[in-house]
Amino acid sequence: MPPVLESTAAPQETLYTDVISGLQETPPTIPSKYLYDSRGALLFSRICELEEYYPTRTELALTRAHAPEIAERLGAQTIVTELGTGDGRKTRILLRHLQQPATYIPVDISATQLQQSARALRREFPQLQVLPLCVDYTDCWTVPCESIEGRRVFYFPGSTIGNFKPRAARRFLTRLSAMAGPDGALVIGVDLKKEPAVLQAAYNDRHGVTAAFNLNLLRRLNRECRANFDPDCFRHRAVYQPELGRIEMRLVSTCSQQVQFPTHQFHFTKGEFIVTEHSYKFQVQDFARLSEVAHWRTRSIWIDEQQHFSLWYLTTITPHDE
Repeated sequence: MPPVLESTAAPQETLYTDVISGLQETPPTIPSKYLYDSRGALLFSRICELEEYYPTRTELALTRAHAPEIAERLGAQTIVTELGTGDGRKTRILLRHLQQPATYIPVDISATQLQQSARALRREFPQLQVLPLCVDYTDCWTVPCESIEGRRVFYFPGSTIGNFKPRAARRFLTRLSAMAGPDGALVIGVDLKKEPAVLQAAYNDRHGVTAAFNLNLLRRLNRECRANFDPDCFRHRAVYQPELGRIEMRLVSTCSQQVQFPTHQFHFTKGEFIVTEHSYKFQVQDFARLSEVAHWRTRSIWIDEQQHFSLWYLTTITPHDE
């Protein structure tokens, strides 16, 4: 079967509409998915290597330690759909332990990174069917495996579920449950609540990589939306909001300024900010409740010694379970 590579990531008109709509909100916002153009994806890969950014190395360690057990629970002949494939390091660990996986479907909004990751995985796993899918997985889409037999498994590492607001997270997980079917499974990374100082350092690294990642969004809007942001007139800042249990990533205006789009103009006062990402952190009992109302049953949870990060194995709730 030939590889599937759909290019259905958000077209320019969708990007433009989303950005204009978001900038009209209070406070102004831009959907975090637009942080990941090709340069943004590369910068995020650098963030994952930073000493302050604990999620990646902690999840990698958990995956290495528990991959044999996860693979045993998933069983043989699985159809693994990974949401937000990134550089595929965690994926390789899991795939090396799976018993004769039927198909691997990496899903990502960044076509460049998706293609690179898919090529690398095909080289390492030549017997594995790899069907890359370039879509925005937060929108409506389908898994291209209707004719393939196997247990449907979703793999969602990185605690990207934290980028969803609570209601949206519930809707998203509910949709995954429906797509997975009655024997489906989900392996998901979930970042945990912890000391604010640890969170602040992780999202405000001293090398400025996260700042470059955030400011790159403005350059993308200038290029693709014909805006005239001056990145030098904004600064990156990430703040922890304990009452909401989330990190909020911002681009703060350093002066009074006008930003022009072809159809709209926006004024920013000094200190006004654009929200570019939310990253919710969870307590174990809170995520267990969220997943259950979204029709997932918690089967196993693995947590590092510092209680920073968790890896979950969930199965779909069937009428018999209820």
